[in-house]
Amino acid sequence: MQEKIYSVTEITREIKGILEESFPAVWVEGEISNYLLHSSGHRYFSLKDENAQIRCTLWRFRGDELQFEPADGMKVMTWGSITVYEKNGQYQLDVVELIPAGVGKLEIAFRRLKEKLFKEGLFDEEHKKPIPQFPEAIGVVTSPTGAAVKDIIRIIQSRFPSVKIIVNPVRVQGEEAAEEIAQAIREFNEYKKIDVMIVGRGGGSLEDLWAFNEEVVARAIYDSEIPVISAVGHQIDFVISDFVADLRAPTPSAAAQMVVQKSDERLEHIKSDIRRLSFYFLSLLEHLKQGLKTKKESYGFRRPFDLITQRAQKVDERGQQFADGIKNYFEIKAKAISLLKEKLDVLSPASILKRGYSITRRLPELRVIKDAGILREEDRVEVKVYRGRIESRVELIDLN
Repeated sequence: MQEKIYSVTEITREIKGILEESFPAVWVEGEISNYLLHSSGHRYFSLKDENAQIRCTLWRFRGDELQFEPADGMKVMTWGSITVYEKNGQYQLDVVELIPAGVGKLEIAFRRLKEKLFKEGLFDEEHKKPIPQFPEAIGVVTSPTGAAVKDIIRIIQSRFPSVKIIVNPVRVQGEEAAEEIAQAIREFNEYKKIDVMIVGRGGGSLEDLWAFNEEVVARAIYDSEIPVISAVGHQIDFVISDFVADLRAPTPSAAAQMVVQKSDERLEHIKSDIRRLSFYFLSLLEHLKQGLKTKKESYGFRRPFDLITQRAQKVDERGQQFADGIKNYFEIKAKAISLLKEKLDVLSPASILKRGYSITRRLPELRVIKDAGILREEDRVEVKVYRGRIESRVELIDLN
């Protein structure tokens, strides 16, 4: 049997299929060399270590989203799929994600969760709830000992002392912190007696802030019926809770400033509203004056008596029509009732008795006798006639 002879294209495609099906998307770490940013916007480079190298391709629509520009000698971590470029028979890595190697696993986990929740719609603006302009009670989910809670309380009380502040204390870092934060958010929703919630902590490293990058916290914020302000770290820090929350504050102090206005600012707003209302009512009054003047000059005010008499005549006509209609209605109903009464009189038992018939019932149960066979001699019976009744005893029963 003659062995199959492959063309170069056929064998390359066979290898391409086997290779691409055998390798799912993988993370590959190495050093960039031979980096080229093509005029098309696509990026081509090799990823190497001390023993080997692999060609990489980063297409423009992905490369444009990079937060940095790669360069030769840079150590990076890439996420992508193994493919074969058929033209020169070379396998390569189709890069989907590219990050500096020093960023590590937490940054990768952050990006993965962010992408997942974005696709699920947790970041969509249509789900964002408005922050109340004048809250009466504010819930705070943070550490009870950190600087953040002290700043929040101090700023809110200085801006508007009458606002009620309720702190639900939690750990903000460590293995159990995320679940505590999520549970505190759920507890505030069960409590229901707050208008808005601040969830956050002060600054720290990526590891310190990680509880606010956990999925359980993100979903608790998304499920909250109470508006949530995320206030984590410093202005340059971004966590997953920032994207899910109804409002992101760059710092806990900024959250306190955003959630309440100063009392004097609110008073100025009230004064401004009063001025606008005064202007509105003065304008309305002037408009009504002009309307009244127009009406005074109209036909109705020039010949009022004529209009009144015409209206009075119409009222009389409508009243007579109504009275005639009522009279006609009751006459028709009276005739109908009279006919029904005549029919009832014809069909009533009294009318039948009046014509000479009677009704016989056995005593004492007053059972109507339709068949003489149910009676026995000496039975007592009652005979009902048109005028009165007769009681008697049975002496003879004839069934013929």
